[in-house]
Amino acid sequence: MHQALAAMFPDGVAARAKLVALGHSHSWISRRCREDGPWRRPIPGVILLTKATPTRRQLMKVALTHAGPEAMLTGIQAAKLHGVRRLPPERRAHTLIPHRSKVATWGFAVVERTIHLPEPVEIDGLPVAPLARALIDAARRMDELQPVRAMIHDAVHRGLCTPEELREELAQASTIGSALPRIVIGALQDGVDSAVDQWLETVLERSGLPRPIRRAELRSADGESVGVADAWWPQVGVAMQIRYDEVSLEPDKAPEIPPLVADGLIVVQVSPARLRDEPLLVIQELRAAHHRARQRPPPDIGSAPAAPAA
Repeated sequence: MHQALAAMFPDGVAARAKLVALGHSHSWISRRCREDGPWRRPIPGVILLTKATPTRRQLMKVALTHAGPEAMLTGIQAAKLHGVRRLPPERRAHTLIPHRSKVATWGFAVVERTIHLPEPVEIDGLPVAPLARALIDAARRMDELQPVRAMIHDAVHRGLCTPEELREELAQASTIGSALPRIVIGALQDGVDSAVDQWLETVLERSGLPRPIRRAELRSADGESVGVADAWWPQVGVAMQIRYDEVSLEPDKAPEIPPLVADGLIVVQVSPARLRDEPLLVIQELRAAHHRARQRPPPDIGSAPAAPAA
């Protein structure tokens, strides 16, 4: 009998109603779910056919079983199944169900009723909301801009979904919790410059350093152009230059950028990939540059607003 149940429920998760339909009594099921029994009941109406610690997949299956036959995963767990990497930790399982359903959230199983129920895609045998919908649903429940930005940029710039798909989902999403995704998606464009600008902004926000001048053309004391700094701290003579020509998301379109060189000027050069993947190391380099700069008088370098990046 136990082998038959294992074959019917390969994930080890069963609705109590299905077990009853197979001829098992409620009392027999309840006995097996006692503390010394072989099964567990993580949510009323859902039975885990093992007493071992449930796997992540089993928890997803428990949430889906609780939510009902038309349910699908969305949010962080769905985005992870789609392959998004830059995600905040999340132990809960967020599911979507038809608005007419009466199932409610229980513990880690978050249930959201919606009149805009998408067509699910199947990933590893689980019904999952399309990625754009999953990202919007996740972002609406987050309260910090940086992780929303990191999550959405990772998905878009690795080609997992498009800005247009995100805008369409946002247009029909609830306005509750939509402020942060609107900021990120409103600034999102297909080009590299937009993505790099957002990654740079995240680094500057988290660095704790004074606010720099963005996109400044540096000039020597005799008025000669030194070049364009993506971030410029005139009080200490520190510049940041993004080397698009070293590592670029679109190498064929990367402009050649001459290095910034001037007496006394301290320059931190970074690639777009490092801004994206190693922001804490970049912040350490910026702080170290500022520390060195404060050990000497600032250089005689002026600046003017630079033309927007092409």
